[in-house]
Amino acid sequence: MRKALRQLGLLLVLACSLQPAAASAAAPAEHHTLWSLKGKTNVVYLLGSVHFLKPGEQLPPVVDAAYREAEAIVMEIDMDDLDTEAMRATMLDLGTLPADRTLEQELGAATYARVRERAEGLGLEPLLLNRLRPWLAAMRLSQLQLMKMGLNPESGVEQRLTTQAVRDRKPITGLETVDQQLGMLATLPDRQQREFLMYSVEEADHATQEIDELIAAWRSGDTQGLARVLAEDFERYPDLYRPLMVDRNRRWIASIEALLDEKEDYLVVVGALHLVGRDSVIDLLEREGHKLTQH
Repeated sequence: MRKALRQLGLLLVLACSLQPAAASAAAPAEHHTLWSLKGKTNVVYLLGSVHFLKPGEQLPPVVDAAYREAEAIVMEIDMDDLDTEAMRATMLDLGTLPADRTLEQELGAATYARVRERAEGLGLEPLLLNRLRPWLAAMRLSQLQLMKMGLNPESGVEQRLTTQAVRDRKPITGLETVDQQLGMLATLPDRQQREFLMYSVEEADHATQEIDELIAAWRSGDTQGLARVLAEDFERYPDLYRPLMVDRNRRWIASIEALLDEKEDYLVVVGALHLVGRDSVIDLLEREGHKLTQH
């Protein structure tokens, strides 16, 4: 879940998850994080995305080809109709502590000291976090870490495809709403919220290497490498992994299957870690009897 947590932030990474890192040590991949399945009269493409990338990162040609074939785009959220001001307002409404509580009180002095140290290391005034619930503080730290690495959501896969789709007048719809995505994070039990935050703090020293490795795996189509990331973190954070990954995958299946009855070809774009490993969207579709082709 190293990258998954960042991917699920918002527009995010998970991640994944989230840059032109060093190339994978493996030989050039024959496949990418792109699959297709045939409907009654159409084709539905499933693309694993990275929500944060460096501006110079080029998308694989196979992604451009799938985009050209698709007549409509489906993303985690409807990106072309995204009201960023309303989103920020909802985020603050859900992510701000009651007036009589602070993050330091929620965490305790010793734990908060580690959060404060991490914020200062990223150049963030700790007081800006002290009114936030742990899940939103975690997101702020994770996003700041990504941006300090030179990664930007404006250069991520979704934003690039959204820009193209708006230009080409291709419709975009979402598998879930911003309110649902934020609500999922906001309703995590307190223990899991603190776990999310401390993950962001404790893994910070390894974040750059891990993110580079994960994006290199995405770029080279190393789905087994991506799946290993999930397997490791499922063992460490099973209660956090289920609502952020598995439960969402299961909710999306019916919507994706419904696309198979349409006439138009679709490109479905979700975080790459949603498409690899056990209980991924790909795994669940295959268990339903669908035959998928990896490109």
